[in-house]
Amino acid sequence: MARFPTTRLRRLRQNPALRRMVEETRISASDLIYPLFVTHGRDTRSEIPPMPGIYQLSLDHLIHEVGEAAQLGIESVLLFGIPAHKDARGSEAYDPGGIVQEAIGVINQAAPEMTVITDVCLCEFTDHGHCGVLDGQRIDNDATLELLAEMAVRQARAGADMVAPSAMMDGQVSAIRGALDEAGMVEVPIMAYSAKYASGFYGPFRVAAKSAPQFGDRAGYQMDPPNIREAMREIALDIEEGADMVMVKPALAYLDVLSAARGRFDAPVAAYNVSGEYSMVKAAAENEWIDGRRITMEILTSIKRAGADAILSYHAKEVAGWLAAERR
Repeated sequence: MARFPTTRLRRLRQNPALRRMVEETRISASDLIYPLFVTHGRDTRSEIPPMPGIYQLSLDHLIHEVGEAAQLGIESVLLFGIPAHKDARGSEAYDPGGIVQEAIGVINQAAPEMTVITDVCLCEFTDHGHCGVLDGQRIDNDATLELLAEMAVRQARAGADMVAPSAMMDGQVSAIRGALDEAGMVEVPIMAYSAKYASGFYGPFRVAAKSAPQFGDRAGYQMDPPNIREAMREIALDIEEGADMVMVKPALAYLDVLSAARGRFDAPVAAYNVSGEYSMVKAAAENEWIDGRRITMEILTSIKRAGADAILSYHAKEVAGWLAAERR
């Protein structure tokens, strides 16, 4: 019989301790950014039907949720706001008393160690559901830039630690960087949703944020899923305009884009494990078709292995809990 080679890789797979010793990719709570949906009122904790375990939270419940996340080792949250009133220009997005601005102040007071990141987009705040202001049925890119810049400044003045423009308007990073600098907030970083695809994976989010477009779709300004070279151009432009971090969204179906970005750019790269990816896991686990915990960890590990420095995920809190339990 022919002899096996001297090297047998399975020697280091024989027990959990050996496997952990040579593990190449590890998820930690500090890798995770926890997205939260905040709404007006009191004593509101409304579960989002397609996203089990995720809620629309009033400020009193938001404090509790952020406190629990911090105790589990999560260091960053991303805020989305559900306004009391929507209009064509998304006015509450840049109102000093808007729901996101209120939430920033509440978190900073209750959990000052938590890094607060704010989404900069109009879609949750407009009555038509698009990410910018309209000129007829066309999205007016340049008119939208002014509002995004004002929105980012309001959020930063309220105490946001980082702003995250997601509207996919050309020039949005430059407009926001310029506005922040002019307002004296040169230290506030920007995490740009640089390669944000027009994806079917956003459906549950649009239920959560009540942000589905009332006509047409977002394919005219979000990226076309077949394109990867274009994603590299988008990322390069955002870095040139002043982005401190860049993002690929969604994550799971775009791991090749994430890996390419990691290989080409030195800037920190985030990836968004989006609502549809979350909901599919939850639905399959509820039907006992998969082991939900095992699949969740496998997915997040694949995202980090592909090159993500930070992962935005609705699984963040439960994963941080699992990790904390393993350390006990």
